[in-house]
Amino acid sequence: MTIETTDTLVVGGGQAGIATSEHLTKLGIPHIVLERGRIAERWRSQRWDSLVANGPAWHDRFPNLEFTGEGPDDFPAKERIADYFVEYTEKFTAPIRTGVEVKSVERNEGEAGFTIETSAGTIKANRVVAATGPFQVPVIPAIAPEDDSLYQIHSADYKNPQQMPEGAVLVIGAGSSGVQIADELRASGKEVYLSVGPHDRPPRSYRGRDFVWWLGVLGLWDAEAMAPGTEHVTIAVSGAYGGHTVDFRALAQQGITLVGRTASFANGKVTFESDVKANIERGDDNYLSLLDAADAYIERNNLDLPEEPEARNFLPMPECATNPILELDLKEAGITSIIWSTGFGVNYDWLKVDTFNEKGYPLHQRGVSREPGVYFVGLPWLS
Repeated sequence: MTIETTDTLVVGGGQAGIATSEHLTKLGIPHIVLERGRIAERWRSQRWDSLVANGPAWHDRFPNLEFTGEGPDDFPAKERIADYFVEYTEKFTAPIRTGVEVKSVERNEGEAGFTIETSAGTIKANRVVAATGPFQVPVIPAIAPEDDSLYQIHSADYKNPQQMPEGAVLVIGAGSSGVQIADELRASGKEVYLSVGPHDRPPRSYRGRDFVWWLGVLGLWDAEAMAPGTEHVTIAVSGAYGGHTVDFRALAQQGITLVGRTASFANGKVTFESDVKANIERGDDNYLSLLDAADAYIERNNLDLPEEPEARNFLPMPECATNPILELDLKEAGITSIIWSTGFGVNYDWLKVDTFNEKGYPLHQRGVSREPGVYFVGLPWLS
């Protein structure tokens, strides 16, 4: 049997894998990119129908290809983003093979490099780049009730309100996904409860500039790690409806019932922490801190950007936050479904090398693992 060889094998045909392939191509390094589905598969099949990019088109793109058909400040739809990735691979003729699953990567014995077993045969490579990203395995906490009468899905499996059964919905998790899904469900006429945990809540834009612009000029994109204690804080930001600042007070005014972090399920009841108001206020502090930093930057650099004092005005704290619900009988509340917007984990079972901690997360320094010849791209805070 013939075994194919290459210098570098890249696993994953999403944004990180495509970017890696472009750099390898420019350097003249022979390589292959393997993607088990289609290019940008998760954008197509593991996101809800109405999802758009969380950043504007001028920002959320590759360096050498602008979006066509969208304005620079538009937020491209998910299918458009996936098609854009395909366009980019065609631009530099990326050596991507789709529909090929990597089953194992093992270091060779007695010779350099690695042997890679795939659904399409065996490949040997000197180096391996894991570009499968941080959103591999949907995570549902162990507190999820074992109740066949409840329709329970992860946000990765949510598509649109029409798939949901009759009755109210409890959305657990108020990051970007949970907020947008709850908002969409409420707009469709559903009664919605939204479980709000600690979060950062940046302004969508301020003084004429999108928040991603502010993160750039303030040097926050260049941070090598999150501040201690903030590693697992979610970010509530949205590109929906042309882009808007997430406002939990406004969501409550629209009829969404805000509750604190979900604590437990037992005997047909769900209990919540009493922290919903504190979590909203923490998000407010994060929001105001960015406004303060932006104002200081404008003054320091004598920029002519329009003032926006109304950005500091908040709606009243809603009753559901000042007098929070701590327990709900699911049947009495009419809750028939739960959407777990509780994030993702990683799974590197196929990468059989010694560079992972006890939780299975890669040990690396700026993407360079402690296993010579193994690299990671596309992970959070990987500069």
